[in-house]
Amino acid sequence: MNDEFDCELTRDQWETLKILRTSASERPKVNHFTVESLLAVGLVAIPNDVPVITPRGRKVLVRGSPQLLRDLAA
Repeated sequence: MNDEFDCELTRDQWETLKILRTSASERPKVNHFTVESLLAVGLVAIPNDVPVITPRGRKVLVRGSPQLLRDLAA
């Protein structure tokens, strides 16, 4: 496993990352606290007061969350 992309995301964090893939004009409101938690681990940036997914966030999103995959398998 590559530690660079190893993130244990909650379901809310996962859903927020998926929402942030879309353009700002098309997305529903996102939870401020969830965005802040993603910002803290470098998966989201907030230029011009608009949250956007970072390149690292995109890589994590493509790879998937190990915890969510375990939850789906259970």
